[in-house]
Amino acid sequence: MTRVVAITLAALITAGSTSPMAYLKLGAMVNGSVVDATWHQRPIGYFISERSGSGLTANDLLGAVQRATATWSRVESADVRFAFQGMTAATPDAIDGRTTFGFVDRPDLDRVLGATSFLIDTRTGEIAEADIFFNSRFAFSVAAGGQPDRVDLESVVLHELGHLLGLGHSAIGETERTGSGGRRVIGSGAIMFPIALTAGAISERVLQADDIAGISDLYPNGTTVDTGGIVGRVTKNGQGVMGAHVVAFNPETGILVGNFTLTNAGEFVIAQLEPGPYILRVEPIDDAEPDSFFPGAIDTNFRVTYAPRMVVAPKGGSSPSIEIRVLPK
Repeated sequence: MTRVVAITLAALITAGSTSPMAYLKLGAMVNGSVVDATWHQRPIGYFISERSGSGLTANDLLGAVQRATATWSRVESADVRFAFQGMTAATPDAIDGRTTFGFVDRPDLDRVLGATSFLIDTRTGEIAEADIFFNSRFAFSVAAGGQPDRVDLESVVLHELGHLLGLGHSAIGETERTGSGGRRVIGSGAIMFPIALTAGAISERVLQADDIAGISDLYPNGTTVDTGGIVGRVTKNGQGVMGAHVVAFNPETGILVGNFTLTNAGEFVIAQLEPGPYILRVEPIDDAEPDSFFPGAIDTNFRVTYAPRMVVAPKGGSSPSIEIRVLPK
């Protein structure tokens, strides 16, 4: 089975950079500054295209979407809500004032399961419309227990909805190269990891700690006083490292939450953490193609490095800044 990369067109279209404050998020340029691209009005209304695809009906897609939207809406620390508006004859590839999800046959995108596109108000950063297409060139399944040799549609919907809400890709996952030059997922710690698990798997119907932290940062509901943050910078030879992946591991709970250095000074922030001590690990992006995360060049020429000490995320605040020095490979 070919391993399929689930990418988002929005990451290429809204390009540039993201907020330096937390998580890899989609951004919009407003008055010369980059702001988070988010939905200001909720619930987020959506339509389902009437077209069938991959042997599934529009109602099959609707069921998968309703289960996935319910999963995002159940995050207690985030204000996320959706509302089904009805079926439509439109396809998810036109600017028509409607947010539409549907099947589209894209044989030219032979590694893309689905993609999300946006219409953003550049005066405010508000997402005005978003469409998601699911590539009917692939065999999808909506079976409760999964189906061998078919990709679980609900899992793909859940990932793409994360993009629709404004999240970029997470790098919490492990892959290995295949003989064909692709990548096989060994383990994934986030729904927003950019490479899908093997066909038949249904484990990616559940949000992980990294997904929950990211969406809670974008759409906080006032519970952030109960969480903490870790701040710092990653340097190499005294200079900041752009694009390093920083992972916070809580040895008491086993939770992994990651972020990236998003400035030329190598600064990072990991927010929405359960208060307590964390082990910090810095690594280059090498478990997926770098352009799955960043549209521009980043530094991947350094060794995996751990922070010299554990760092405590205090309740309702942030840790003192810590510097993590990495060495070239």
